[in-house]
Amino acid sequence: MSLTGSSMASSAAKRTFEFGRTHVVRPKGKHQATVVWLHGLGDNGSSWSQLLETLPLPNIKWICPTAPTQSISLFGGFPSTAWFDVADLTEDSPSDMEGLDASAAHVANLLSTEPSDIKLGIGGFSMGSATALYSATCAVEGKFGNGNAYPVNLSAVVGLSGWLPMARTLKNKVEGSQEGVARAASLPLLLCHGKVDDVVQYNHGAKSSEVLSSTGFQKLTFKTYDRLGHYTIPEEMDEVCSWLKTHLALDGSDS
Repeated sequence: MSLTGSSMASSAAKRTFEFGRTHVVRPKGKHQATVVWLHGLGDNGSSWSQLLETLPLPNIKWICPTAPTQSISLFGGFPSTAWFDVADLTEDSPSDMEGLDASAAHVANLLSTEPSDIKLGIGGFSMGSATALYSATCAVEGKFGNGNAYPVNLSAVVGLSGWLPMARTLKNKVEGSQEGVARAASLPLLLCHGKVDDVVQYNHGAKSSEVLSSTGFQKLTFKTYDRLGHYTIPEEMDEVCSWLKTHLALDGSDS
């Protein structure tokens, strides 16, 4: 999969986004947290729901939506399930703000119906990670890129093998608001990346971590894996489980 492609096509017409099937993994114990987990480019919610169901996290309800099918500039316009359009992963690559906002709003809407005493989180892999991190920046700013209010409070965000969209403008947006600075300082983030990732290269994950840290995300953890490519391994998922138990204050109770 090449990371260099033609420039992203722009369209004046407003796009419609039809999200696919959402898969839900019910908590096996007492429901204490709900996490929306986002798949990567070309995947669907089912594959990750099957993995998440096996994790020793009985107090989490997992919601695994499926991205819309849309033409992807990276693939020369060929359609694929994707949370937003992407041309390449260079720092100067244009960001599909409309697609990012639509997906981040879909995720927020899924979380907005959860009971008020339930802690909320977002996680994802690859492009799903990018969408999760974008959602984190919207939560901190208190609004989506289009100016609409962000409706939920997040307690944890996890990104595996991904990158941070809109990285260049993040610092100015957050530092322009005292509330934004406070939210960034208090929101726990876990980023994990393999050093031999040949799809989303390691330097993108490292740069994303640096940008988030310098913007004031003080509760950021960046984990690296020397022999990990663009996939996940039990060691990484063990880290995710341990981190979520701590930052969502899960007690492992059955009832």
